[in-house]
Amino acid sequence: MNIINQFSSLAENYLSGSGMNPVFPSVDSIHQLQQLNEPLQEDPVSAEEVLNLLDAKGSPATVKSTSGRYFGFVIGGSLPAAMMAKLLATVWDQNAGLYIASPISAMLEEISSAWMIDILGLSKQTAVGFATGATMANFTALVVARHELLKKAGWNAEAQGLFHAPEITVITGDEVHVSMLKALNLVGFGRERIIRVPTDGQGRIIPEKIPETNGPTILCLQAGNVNTGSFDPIEEICRNKKENTWIHIDGAFGLWAAASANTRHLTKGIDLADSLATDAHKWLNVPYDCGLLFVKKREALFSAVSASAAYLPETGNRESFQFVPEMSREARGIPVWAALKSLGKKGLADLIDRNCASARQFAEGLKAAGYEILNEVVLNQVLVSFGDSSTTLEVIKKIQEEGTCWCGGTTWQGKTAMRISVSSWATTEQDVNRSLAAMLKVAGQVLNKYKPELSSK
Repeated sequence: MNIINQFSSLAENYLSGSGMNPVFPSVDSIHQLQQLNEPLQEDPVSAEEVLNLLDAKGSPATVKSTSGRYFGFVIGGSLPAAMMAKLLATVWDQNAGLYIASPISAMLEEISSAWMIDILGLSKQTAVGFATGATMANFTALVVARHELLKKAGWNAEAQGLFHAPEITVITGDEVHVSMLKALNLVGFGRERIIRVPTDGQGRIIPEKIPETNGPTILCLQAGNVNTGSFDPIEEICRNKKENTWIHIDGAFGLWAAASANTRHLTKGIDLADSLATDAHKWLNVPYDCGLLFVKKREALFSAVSASAAYLPETGNRESFQFVPEMSREARGIPVWAALKSLGKKGLADLIDRNCASARQFAEGLKAAGYEILNEVVLNQVLVSFGDSSTTLEVIKKIQEEGTCWCGGTTWQGKTAMRISVSSWATTEQDVNRSLAAMLKVAGQVLNKYKPELSSK
């Protein structure tokens, strides 16, 4: 088929050039997208023509997150094996909801689940679900927590609904991630009802500040703060939990620290939690979209999210729709299996270690130049301030415009900062050196611009 050769050529051209092009698309490239905004024509258009048009207008307007110099939003680049496996799975056109609809999908979910349970040090009985991302993984875990806590209180949420159900207390840290708040809101707990516990200077929950509760309680902890990379004291809190408390850990990227002997201490105690959530499309470098849910009590997960119908067969094999809210869905387990198979335990540990080393290199280089590092660099996150808020914001803007690399801005405990998130397998020491040089050059230019103003005051 000619279109396969065409696609192969376009993909090869894009990937080979992504390392040389600016990380963020130009204003003109984004403007060119408007040429796609036209009324739908009456007659069919060939697949080859559609693909050519999409490449001509779309490729230049993409963010080069496959580059080793993208450091925004904890977005990892896709591993080659995972990317190609997802393309193959798309060619296979598998519906991963049912075993009978895709034995290969069910089998690879089961295999990769066992591998990840081993890597994370969880119980072999842990149930693993493949969702769209950490938000939906968090959402599903909260549904399971609600089910189990109400069941213990003598209430069947699936049969009786939630009207007049016993109240559940929800506790999070003050630095809870917005995706966790979104999931809590979707489950129906309400943002204004959540008890938010004070955190320390790195965003870690202060255990002594967690309030005493008597009734059903969900306590949400964090494995990897999105700004600092720091972890809540998971083991200490889990060992002191009460019988009617469900502990859930949001580990969107930080959970993968368990894969390396150098960072595993940060995740100590995760095996004591009732449920965990993470993204495969972050630090495992699997293509979008793929989130993972881990529930210690398998029957609790099935009771909360499973469904049955006369036309749905019971094969005795993994029925993937029983693990997550979605039924018909893409085969997310295939690229996860490919990523893990290509890396192996040593390769995954090396990926984590290299990214953490790159983060330290950024922090050391920026600090040596006189800029303030706002966090303890314990993982792959770096927060840097270039002075006051307006100066830091302008440096971020100019770095993004310069194009060598891309970093985003954030506000950390009242201070404006640039956040550097090193999450890609493709990031090399050369990428870090090149990006650091660009950061220092741009920051110097911005600060020199303000020097006359400062000296006149």
